[in-house]
Amino acid sequence: MDPLYQQTHKQVHEIQSRMGRLETADKQSVHLVENEIQASIDQIFSCLERLEILSSKEPPNKRQNAKLRVDQLKYDVQHLQTALRNFQHRRHAREQQERQREELLSRTFTTNGTQKKILDIANMLGLSNTVMRLIEKRAFQDKYFMIVPLQCQGPGMGLLVVHKMDSETVTGTKDPAREHSGGRSARSS
Repeated sequence: MDPLYQQTHKQVHEIQSRMGRLETADKQSVHLVENEIQASIDQIFSCLERLEILSSKEPPNKRQNAKLRVDQLKYDVQHLQTALRNFQHRRHAREQQERQREELLSRTFTTNGTQKKILDIANMLGLSNTVMRLIEKRAFQDKYFMIVPLQCQGPGMGLLVVHKMDSETVTGTKDPAREHSGGRSARSS
């Protein structure tokens, strides 16, 4: 029993050192290290079964001590098994987060899908092509005006530009107050 116990004890310590390497392994080799550790744990469990049988065959004065040593090894191996499962769970969660992050970064966040649906509905309702082109033009201008206030020196400048373009786009005519004041809106004076 003692040689098998010593061999199994040594394997437990080897697995503990491999667990440390597991944390520092690169993505390609982490699966190999995990598989090696799991194979070693399985081998240790089979050795523990043999050790339990051998410990029950020990003389009565050594039997309790032998069973205690085997139980301690079993506890250590179960602890290693749990640590390996926890590591695998964390790795899977991390990989899933990375996949989700890459998916989000690869998406293009545009309003084209929504805009197409709106245009389809408008076409179904019988709106003319002219009205639909005005809607498309307005959507493009709205995107432009979302950016302009951020680039202007002050917030008033961006709002002034929005007002000028907004009145021309909505009515399709020029503001008469602006024509008489040399191109300035009545609100800007």
